[in-house]
Amino acid sequence: MKSRPVIFGLLVAVLGVVLQVVYMRRYEEEASGGERVELLVAAQPIERGHSITAEMLGTRSVPRAYVDDRAIRSADRDKIINLRAVSKVPSLQTLAWTDLIASTDENRDLSSLVQPGNRAMPCRVQFEETLQLIRPGDFVDILGIFGESRQATVMLQRVLVLATGTDTSLERSTDKKSYTRISLLTLSVSLQESQLLALAQTVGRLAAVVRNPDDQRVVDSPPDVGGEALFSPEARKTVQRAGRRAAPVRLEAEKP
Repeated sequence: MKSRPVIFGLLVAVLGVVLQVVYMRRYEEEASGGERVELLVAAQPIERGHSITAEMLGTRSVPRAYVDDRAIRSADRDKIINLRAVSKVPSLQTLAWTDLIASTDENRDLSSLVQPGNRAMPCRVQFEETLQLIRPGDFVDILGIFGESRQATVMLQRVLVLATGTDTSLERSTDKKSYTRISLLTLSVSLQESQLLALAQTVGRLAAVVRNPDDQRVVDSPPDVGGEALFSPEARKTVQRAGRRAAPVRLEAEKP
């Protein structure tokens, strides 16, 4: 009978130690970004336009807090085999759905080209002649021109083109006669980005500027350019100086 309080005390002490260990482990896990998620990385450099093979893929364990929604989980390895890279992916870089597009020489249903988590957003843009040179798989920046003063605003940067007109093929035709006049680009954007573009098209006009496919830089808070820059030499000089100096940039979370 006398030993019961001792045994009870020991049990309480052991329980306290166990709870303390569990708490410390959970605290350390949360402090380090949460549980780890296995993501796919490029085991070797992947060139733009090349189809993905199993030998090109590796894995990396990343805390959940640092995982972007666009990152490809290792569980999706089989889903990306034979898809084509739309930009150059350096060795050991985390793969994202925005790095890939369905590999085919023929047109595919648009829904099959949309990366998980994104949406296909048709946008009517200016400069139809230039659009003949843009192909699915290219990256563009989207500008908005608004108001009577014709203020130009950078709406989105490094957006993947899924289709030009009704064409979803990655292959570029060498027959100049096959070029058709188009005014629609279908872009791969998030749900909130699609809302932004939908609003922009109701109050102004959109223009697309083409990027180098390997350029992943995104300029932080690019300033708007107003109509006064067209007629003011000083304003034009300011725009030119801003474009020529090394602008501060951020990288897109290493895709993520």
